[in-house]
Amino acid sequence: MSNPALRESLRQMFALLEAERQALAAIDLERIVTCADGKMTLCDAIEGRGAELDEESRGILDSVLRLNDVNRKLRNLIAANVQSRLTALSGGNSVYEARRTPRQREIPARA
Repeated sequence: MSNPALRESLRQMFALLEAERQALAAIDLERIVTCADGKMTLCDAIEGRGAELDEESRGILDSVLRLNDVNRKLRNLIAANVQSRLTALSGGNSVYEARRTPRQREIPARA
């Protein structure tokens, strides 16, 4: 992949990450999945091209990495918010917590 082709792939990744951020903000699951698939395809095209990075490509790659990190943090915030809402709706029990047997629920007597 030549530098112009690599730069174009990085620009496409940046645009895709912008779309992913918007999809996350809107909680648009179909777009989120589409963006994830697109990211994997572009990663395959970009992978192994580090030696070919010129200064402009490195700058774009740095922007892509930062935007991906922003999206990861946004995704984690959304997941934490959903988890807390589900916990509140379920009466305070964590939805993802392993089920306990009646014996595990017993409170040990204090000595």
